[in-house]
Amino acid sequence: MSTANDARFWNRTSRKYATGAIADPVGYERTLDRTRALLESDDRVLELGCGTGTTALRLAGDVQSYLATDISAEMIAIANEKHAAGPIPELVFSTATAEALTPETDQFDAVLGFNYLHLVRDLPGTLRRIHDLLAAKGLFISKTPCVGDMNPLIGLALLPAMRAIGKAPYAGVFRAAELSQHIYAAGFDILATESHATKGNDHRPYIVARKR
Repeated sequence: MSTANDARFWNRTSRKYATGAIADPVGYERTLDRTRALLESDDRVLELGCGTGTTALRLAGDVQSYLATDISAEMIAIANEKHAAGPIPELVFSTATAEALTPETDQFDAVLGFNYLHLVRDLPGTLRRIHDLLAAKGLFISKTPCVGDMNPLIGLALLPAMRAIGKAPYAGVFRAAELSQHIYAAGFDILATESHATKGNDHRPYIVARKR
């Protein structure tokens, strides 16, 4: 399995993904409001793993520029369809990963990663690249499923079995405490860790971190 396999998986499932309902709409709105409050009108924002662009379309109009990226070209195609129906001048969608962006030419005041970090294959490496892409004192804002804090059967049996038959992409298994350690080790100070869920045991901490 490789990132190319992951891209093919998301390309295959993009249309179905686009029609799925948000599991916790109130929690999602809380995340949007909190993120909007952290961003400044002159910020240059990068979103990684933007999917079909739902969050980008909600936030991009409040900042100077917003680059929304995803590994899946089909996801980005759907995002561009949405964007064409209601253009936002500040927003650009692009098929890319954090590793494909160049720190020397791409500098951002904030990097967002929602439902993203558990899907990267090299978590420490990706976090270091995010750190490099941020301007001084820039913010990294994430909300990530911590599979290690969920039912052990999910991480130990269900996910590997589904990946083996092509029914799931790569997904890293870590706990919230481990994620925080990785973020700190990559050169960030964690400013806040919050839960925005309004139902169930979500295990998706919303983390605000500042580049040291």
